[in-house]
Amino acid sequence: DHAALRAWLRLLATTNSLEALVRSRLQVRFGTTLARFDYLSQLDRVPDGLRMGEISERLMVTNGNVTGLTDALESEGLVTREPDDQDRRAFRVQLTAVGRRAFHAMAAEHELWIAEVFSGLTQREFAQLRDLLGKVKVRIHKARASDRAQD
Repeated sequence: DHAALRAWLRLLATTNSLEALVRSRLQVRFGTTLARFDYLSQLDRVPDGLRMGEISERLMVTNGNVTGLTDALESEGLVTREPDDQDRRAFRVQLTAVGRRAFHAMAAEHELWIAEVFSGLTQREFAQLRDLLGKVKVRIHKARASDRAQD
């Protein structure tokens, strides 16, 4: 179905363009990367912090990537890394007060950037887009479940 393929390519191109815009603005406005923003976002959601392995899982990156980000963010005073009380082999990472303030400033502007991009849609169009993407997401989950069942 060529229409489905064209829709997928449009969705992919749109996603890539939006990500490039966000990456550029994060770099220009805050001197940071999308990976660092995403990392801080995960920590902001869990005030008690996360184990480094949990961060890797949430970001879907290797432990080595998380270690590098943690080292850099810790040296900048944005996060702290302490041995986990439950498992002394693991480390728990938390935002510092400085890190939380920095992330909240970035997140507020990030939200405005995303709203700016979607501002060309009416409320009805925006709701339709969300609903249609939701339907596609359901089909993806069903296809993945079917693939796992065949393995």
